[in-house]
Amino acid sequence: MGKLRGARNLNPRESAMPRWILFALLLATSGGCSNYDLTVNEKVVYTPRPLFSDFTVIDDGLRTCIEQAIIDQQVTRPNELLVLNCSAAEIGSLDGLGLFTGLRQLSLASNQIEHLHPLAALSSLESLDLTNNRIVDPVALYELLSLRVLDLSGNPQLQCPGRNALFQLDQLILPAHCTRP
Repeated sequence: MGKLRGARNLNPRESAMPRWILFALLLATSGGCSNYDLTVNEKVVYTPRPLFSDFTVIDDGLRTCIEQAIIDQQVTRPNELLVLNCSAAEIGSLDGLGLFTGLRQLSLASNQIEHLHPLAALSSLESLDLTNNRIVDPVALYELLSLRVLDLSGNPQLQCPGRNALFQLDQLILPAHCTRP
């Protein structure tokens, strides 16, 4: 029998190659579809974890800010929240924020914050902006040994920290009354 010109025999190994490439492309492009189940042959092979929601924060402004950051950063566990910008959010209380121990950058500028004790649990925090609040006692910040940048300007009642209190900082910005000789 004669063979057809241009036709070739396909062994199973050769026919599997295009499927492998297709599967690799599917996996590579599925990153943008993180909210969808991945099914193959009508079997679910991947289900994304739900966004993290198991936290209690009393302050409405802080809760709203955290909820939006969780959505924006696709946070599924509390330690996955790395950056939080809650500037001008009318925040008065930080209670509940200590759950997010993965935070590295935190901006709480232009709020009504007085007490910093909930921040003591944020041991990974590297940058903290507390500009224009009502902070009096900065002692809770002394425990943040990973902290490198701290802005406390605009807190007119701040009890000025001692020279060695925040020794690990690369940059410290204090209110004017703390920088006078």
